[in-house]
Amino acid sequence: MSSFVAGRFRLEDVYDQLNCGLVMLDRDLNILLWNAWMARHSRVPASAAINADFAALFAGQVTPALLRALDNTLSYGLPSLLSSALHRSPLPLYPHHPGGQGEGAQRMAQSVVLTPIDNPDGQRLCLMQVTDASNSVKREKMLLSHSEVLKRQVGTDGLTGIPNRRYFDENYARALQRVQEEGGMLSLFMIDVDYFKQYNDLYGHGGGDRVLKRVAETLRAHLQRPDDVLARYGGEEFILLVRNLQPLQAAELGEALRQAVYQLAEPHDKSLVERRLTISVGVCTRELQDDTDGRQLLEAADAALYRAKLGGRNKVVSIT
Repeated sequence: MSSFVAGRFRLEDVYDQLNCGLVMLDRDLNILLWNAWMARHSRVPASAAINADFAALFAGQVTPALLRALDNTLSYGLPSLLSSALHRSPLPLYPHHPGGQGEGAQRMAQSVVLTPIDNPDGQRLCLMQVTDASNSVKREKMLLSHSEVLKRQVGTDGLTGIPNRRYFDENYARALQRVQEEGGMLSLFMIDVDYFKQYNDLYGHGGGDRVLKRVAETLRAHLQRPDDVLARYGGEEFILLVRNLQPLQAAELGEALRQAVYQLAEPHDKSLVERRLTISVGVCTRELQDDTDGRQLLEAADAALYRAKLGGRNKVVSIT
């Protein structure tokens, strides 16, 4: 490139002050411009880069996507943008700090803009602008992390720390679809803390909150597989979804849950069952064919819970 003076500065001096990489290529990918930013982050000085073959300079470390984009720009005059979202590191460029360019160092995240330029002789050139997108990538990761945290918070019961009804409803729909596609049984457990209103009246809402946390922890301790879903379904009501249990196994799990809460030996002097906290469990296990069966499974589990409470509470009723 020409070294003419623009005012008091040569254009090369201006290029070298920019906080981005500038590269000019001709039709044969020969390098005509290589500013200080490129020299710093590639570890290739301008004296070695100017007039060198761009692709050969990096010994095959330029991504195919960038080479294709260069060909389109030089052959057809098409501008192009390679964003860091889809093309994280098209060039072997590295952060400028000690140890940042060593063997095995991680490439800088980059955004690359290609612009066709026709010079006065009618030759098509390509101006490549390269910017460090590392901060943008970090922000994207941070936002994604915050999004995941918010998603978990939206689906988590604030008191007990287990999933809430919204989370359950979403996972129940997915579980129904999976069972319809793959087959198998689905067991639904409706669990209610017996005489919880009376417990709150006697021990206060603080005591009620504490005991709900204990019940939730106890029930969660009996989850056996990653896809088991336990959620707080209402005030003192919990719901549990388990795949591929036979009806007898589901009834046994319901009984294990009832006994585990019984063994907490939480005093409940207003209970009409015993002088300790207890739960009633209704469980239904079925094969499902469509969404209607899913609604019926919920209704059947709820009916089983009603029978357990009608039968004196502190019971498990299992139906199919």
